[in-house]
Amino acid sequence: MKRVYVDPDVCMGCGLCEVYCLTQHSRSLDILKAYRQEKPRPVARIRVERHGNTAFGFQCRQCSEPLCVYACVSGATFLDDHGQVAFDESRCIGCWTCVLACPYGAIARDDARERVARCDLCGDPQGDGLPACVRNCPNEALSVREEAV
Repeated sequence: MKRVYVDPDVCMGCGLCEVYCLTQHSRSLDILKAYRQEKPRPVARIRVERHGNTAFGFQCRQCSEPLCVYACVSGATFLDDHGQVAFDESRCIGCWTCVLACPYGAIARDDARERVARCDLCGDPQGDGLPACVRNCPNEALSVREEAV
């Protein structure tokens, strides 16, 4: 199963992972249009936590026992054939039970669309297997690792 990891020793808290995640999940795939013109504005699936001199990008932890999956009443959040936590936005009813169940607070509410916004590892838009947050981290603080289930 794939997971995004952060090295807090090199994360500088710039927030570019949030910017590129939001852009990757926009209709236009354009930074300026996504921020200034799209209504409702897309929601980033990663957020940067900052505390003093420490910063790190935070998103779905791909838990081995995903409480969000067990709590999802519509089946929108599920385990795929590879044991990865997956999400079908079209099935989300905006009940927020997955948000409440996640012990890490890693699932964002998209209030404008009345759905959740959760990390989907961005598919593979560039053909390199990297999510937008990892690909665009200027300090290479984010990485993707494959783990056995």
